[in-house]
Amino acid sequence: MSTEGSLVRKITVSLPDDLVAFADQEAARLNISRSRLIARALARTRAEEEQRLAAEGYLFYAEEASAFGEASAAAIAGAVDDDG
Repeated sequence: MSTEGSLVRKITVSLPDDLVAFADQEAARLNISRSRLIARALARTRAEEEQRLAAEGYLFYAEEASAFGEASAAAIAGAVDDDG
């Protein structure tokens, strides 16, 4: 999700000097403001976390579906054996 057109709110953040220096260097290199650089970094972190959670959810449901399939196969095999 993009933050480029979102409403903006001013906040105060305390950072170590070396991170401020790095942010300033990167912002200058990219020709953007320090605030925009930090917003992009946070947006990227949020997107990565959303992807991680989605992958975790897909894995959970895949395992659940696999277990259901195995249980269903056993039940069907038992029903077929009972009919034979």
